[in-house]
Amino acid sequence: MLPHDALWPRAGDWPAPAAGERADVAIIGMPTFRTSLSPTQAQLTPGAVREAVRRYSLETPLRIVDAGDAVDPDGTDASAWVAAVDARVVIAIGGDNAATVGVALGRWGSAISSAGLVTVDAHHDLRDGVSNGSPVRQLLHAGLDGHRVTQVGIEPLANSAAYRERARAAGISVVNRDVLHSRSIAEVMTEALDRAAAAGGPVHVDLDVDVCDRSVAPACPASVPGGITASELRAAARAAGAHPAVTSVDITEVDASADAPDGRTVRLAALCVLEIIEGVAQR
Repeated sequence: MLPHDALWPRAGDWPAPAAGERADVAIIGMPTFRTSLSPTQAQLTPGAVREAVRRYSLETPLRIVDAGDAVDPDGTDASAWVAAVDARVVIAIGGDNAATVGVALGRWGSAISSAGLVTVDAHHDLRDGVSNGSPVRQLLHAGLDGHRVTQVGIEPLANSAAYRERARAAGISVVNRDVLHSRSIAEVMTEALDRAAAAGGPVHVDLDVDVCDRSVAPACPASVPGGITASELRAAARAAGAHPAVTSVDITEVDASADAPDGRTVRLAALCVLEIIEGVAQR
């Protein structure tokens, strides 16, 4: 428990949604874990991130609410639950990457034909079947146009030629990790978000924390040495929040039970929540 300081109000502990009132930002928990390709307790992460948010401060005029956790986030009704949340922007705390499907579909609704997607992720997520390794493929099958999908931070050595070909064939724009050594992630995100919004529809952003270097994201089972920095992920989160077409952002693939003793991965996820909100306030 942090000591109380009347001169330093902390973030978090946001109220539940009020009937008939549209929030600027709604926090939701999507504790998906049942289809994970690796053992995980990612269902513990929404609660851990909410607790970690209280370490930090946030001074904003925005109306922020916390709509709680989806009861069956891995189920087929998850998107309907998300669709019922009334807010300009929904921030979904996962859970593994399976959370992306329910959140994106719930927010897009019938506008999927004009929707766009940006993933900040080390992996293409184009596997067959239903798992945390297939959300992008599932969204393409649901009707998302691959020409409005950009994948930022892809690690070629953690993917395969077959999945690279699937991305190419679908029209997906891929920005490999190496590109971010010479270009700022803020610049890359601006281009990716504009591309995703090109048809005038809603944009979803997937922040898969395993895109980060393993030293800053040990609680992500698939994070690799040489991933992006914590600062780069935070910059991507703020860029997502600031873009006017973005209606939802998820933060996924953190297993709170596998974090370092200092809780660095969960704390990074919590800071991403706040960066998104700060971005929304800039609109």
